[in-house]
Amino acid sequence: MTVAVAGASMTQFGVREARLRDLLVEAGEACLADAGVDPRAVDHLYLAESGGAYESKGGLVNALKSDLGLGSAYATGIEQTSAAGGAGIAAAWRSVASGESDLSLLVGGEKMTHLSTPVASDVVSAITHPAEYRHGVTIPSFAGLTARRYLERFDASRESLARVAVKNHRNGVDNPNAHFQTDLTVETALDSPIVADPLRLYDFCPISDGSAALLFATEERARELTDDYARVAGVAGATGRQVVHERSDLTAMDAVSTAGERAYEAAGLEPADLDVVELHDMFTILEFLQLEALGLAERGRAWRLVEDGTVARDGVLPVNTSGGLKSKGHPIGASGVAQAVELYEQLTDAAGPRQVDADVGLACNVGGFGNAAVATILSRR
Repeated sequence: MTVAVAGASMTQFGVREARLRDLLVEAGEACLADAGVDPRAVDHLYLAESGGAYESKGGLVNALKSDLGLGSAYATGIEQTSAAGGAGIAAAWRSVASGESDLSLLVGGEKMTHLSTPVASDVVSAITHPAEYRHGVTIPSFAGLTARRYLERFDASRESLARVAVKNHRNGVDNPNAHFQTDLTVETALDSPIVADPLRLYDFCPISDGSAALLFATEERARELTDDYARVAGVAGATGRQVVHERSDLTAMDAVSTAGERAYEAAGLEPADLDVVELHDMFTILEFLQLEALGLAERGRAWRLVEDGTVARDGVLPVNTSGGLKSKGHPIGASGVAQAVELYEQLTDAAGPRQVDADVGLACNVGGFGNAAVATILSRR
């Protein structure tokens, strides 16, 4: 059965005064309004968030169902660290593809900015293996180690990482819901404080609040609702080794490779068929690693695609037209959902000044430091 995305929404990402529950309602209501759907028609509700890790609240999905007026819809929560949004996409898509649901609503969100940076970073890093965590290893430190290894092994320029940040900030300027809507220069990025050598402040995404939502439907139902929908061509996930030092290559993201291969196979497509891509650039180095893992760049050559403008918005393969996590922000449970929102807007010609010429797009949502990944391919109607 062909599954479609019939509606989508994203709240303003950034520092928000609202509680998580309110942010989720904001995105959910906007998504249903976008599709013109009566809340009582929704069969399933999926909530992607961190299980109260940042703003502690149990049973949130049940409260959200009532807040949105979804009647007796089946409701359940999805937790998969920073890949929760992608995992939610897989669950909501599967519910429709199986014939169990005609309309499934996915809402992802997080409230994080009320915590200090050290506390929020510690919560994120707690997903590492206990042997790593008790020795003070953090997710940012893994990023620094990986970036150093990549730069030295492939003779990549340090400036190429800065150019990832510059590119994504430039795209974020044109995203009214992005956390950062300011331009950045290579010089400013290179002069910013070191966080995890060789990565500096502007190599990292911000801590953000926000929510995003998608409405999945059978294509028949989507056609009844709107002329502007996107098809779900393929969705697939994979889980890699949790212990980073047990991986064969620190600069290879095996979970991303496997998820990508499975998604391409499900969609009957190849990397060359993609027109626009949203990658999980929690750190700038991850954009290089995912481009290579997804077959969009040769091994050790992704940095050159940034240098030569291939992945710029006006390039051959625009990457992170939304601004990416780097500029758009990274409310953990919302990020994977928001990636697909951007693809939906690109494929329905609703991206405004960010619009590119695209018929097929892929989003890659990563959990932890490559511990898990979900790849989603959407295509134009």
